[in-house]
Amino acid sequence: MKYKNITVSGLICTGTTTLSKLLAEKLGWERHSTGELQREYSKKNKIPLEFASQRPDQYERGLDAMVYDMLKNQRNKIIEGWLTGYLARDLPDVFKILLVCNEALRIDRLVNRENLPVEEAKELLETREKENLEKWTRLYGNDFWNPAKYDLVIDTYANSKEEALNKTLKALQVGH
Repeated sequence: MKYKNITVSGLICTGTTTLSKLLAEKLGWERHSTGELQREYSKKNKIPLEFASQRPDQYERGLDAMVYDMLKNQRNKIIEGWLTGYLARDLPDVFKILLVCNEALRIDRLVNRENLPVEEAKELLETREKENLEKWTRLYGNDFWNPAKYDLVIDTYANSKEEALNKTLKALQVGH
């Protein structure tokens, strides 16, 4: 394979965790999730996950620098997170995947995953995305999920998890 690492990016409930786990299993690569690190940090520091503005910029930049360093200097890593593809934008040996999905299905997935009422799931989704986007735009600019900057874009509304995995393996030219 011509790529040494893979990123899987997308907004909440687009399927990034599912695809990254399936890829790690299929390829035998190590998987990391920036979302899991954010959850741990937020829990440890008693910051609600949806309030990115309460996380110090220094923490955010440090996490992103760690991800970039891993993508640049290590091999056989699958790193999943909202900004991982953006962070790897100048690394040609990193395969960048963007998952997209319509909002109604993302809300439904969040309702089922977190056992929330629909209105609460909508509000949580909106707040987390708004807070993160404001912080990251201030720190880095924007254009985080421009499909033209990714090697592969998959709509997880139109494709099952198996189809998404197969499309990825085909794009990577890996037998499945």
